[in-house]
Amino acid sequence: MSRTLSFRTLISASIAALAMLPAVAHLQELPASTDAGAQASSARLDYRMNEHVVQVPAGDGSVTLETTVFQPDGPGPFPLIVINHGKDPGRPSLQPRDRFYHMASAFVKRGYAVMVPMRQGFSKSGGRYRDHGCDMTANGYTQAEDIRSTLDYARAQPWVDGERMVVAGQSYGGLATIALGTEDLPGVRGLINFAGGLRDDSDRCAWRSQLVSAFAEYGSKAKLPSLWMYGQNDSLFGPELAGRMHASYLQAGGRGRLVEFPSFKRDAHGMLASRDGEKVWLEDTERFLKEIGMPTALVVDVASPPSLPRTDFAGVDDIEAVPFLSEHGRRAYREYLTKMTPRAFAVSPSGGWTWAEEGEDPEGRALATCSAKSKDPCRLYSVDDYVVWTDDGRLEQAEKAAATAATAPVPGATTATAVSEPTTSVGSTTVR
Repeated sequence: MSRTLSFRTLISASIAALAMLPAVAHLQELPASTDAGAQASSARLDYRMNEHVVQVPAGDGSVTLETTVFQPDGPGPFPLIVINHGKDPGRPSLQPRDRFYHMASAFVKRGYAVMVPMRQGFSKSGGRYRDHGCDMTANGYTQAEDIRSTLDYARAQPWVDGERMVVAGQSYGGLATIALGTEDLPGVRGLINFAGGLRDDSDRCAWRSQLVSAFAEYGSKAKLPSLWMYGQNDSLFGPELAGRMHASYLQAGGRGRLVEFPSFKRDAHGMLASRDGEKVWLEDTERFLKEIGMPTALVVDVASPPSLPRTDFAGVDDIEAVPFLSEHGRRAYREYLTKMTPRAFAVSPSGGWTWAEEGEDPEGRALATCSAKSKDPCRLYSVDDYVVWTDDGRLEQAEKAAATAATAPVPGATTATAVSEPTTSVGSTTVR
């Protein structure tokens, strides 16, 4: 069986379990939906960027794609970026809705609308996932069909500037994005490939050579300029393979600049999922956008999410100061201190604990998972490199937050967090 990987496999990242607090939100009511899938997808939405979920017709129109939309205030029309996701191991239908939150935020600040479609068979999109095995060329072309459907839908929307569009993709989405560039795409000015490719570890699949051949095919028919970004420590598509893929694309006639950026944290393949990834991709992306006539100036002020204040309860590395933990829990906190920021650690009076690392809203994920596993309300003890815990009895606000977390979607088996109860230790397993 084919095994494919995306950034969630490689770093501790998952979809945020809590919506942004409405205190800083631009409150926007969404149309009522009778579709259960759409309602479930709307459970976590960032109203500061007018996030909502639409159903985009695909193929012959008999199926729809669960598509996240972010956009500035106002009617538009806005320039558009379509961002395309990778593939996690396992059943595509179990893959959570991708948001590319950090990248989406950067583009909304620059006046863009953002669309993130889940392709057929993924998450709550209709249809079925179509896999061509080791035929990487066919895989890219097939996935590109749904991106084309998204662009067709976008052009018909009054809030989209159909003459100023760009398409980007990460991992499998990057492969599909470059495959899409073989078509005539009215209004699309360029393509951005973040660590594009597809890995298949099944028997007798020379997937690296297949990828090189696929990009040569796409280069021979390429119609748009492109930007390629691959990191030195990308565990899937390292510098040698990235160079081969890019060279084959150029030699066949494609236009694309390759940026090989330095090692990023534990694995560059997860760069877009990280809050710190913008420091890597933004400068080269802005340069490319200017080259193709797309805007780059900051024009929208997106409010920052609320942050918890630092307290003087204890130093972040004072393991003995963390309340309620058993010896096993203290070992877990010691491990948490080795994790990269952004990160958060939550505890409960019954001794439950959870840590979350990287990705979107680690504070919300830690609280949500801890509250789902613990008898008592959980509170955040540490965020990033400081302590937020207070021991003065003012728990009402924290308990309300924990109660909210308990009713939010819980990452569960798809979360790269560590969870423990006094009687049951799930441990520090990374499943994405």
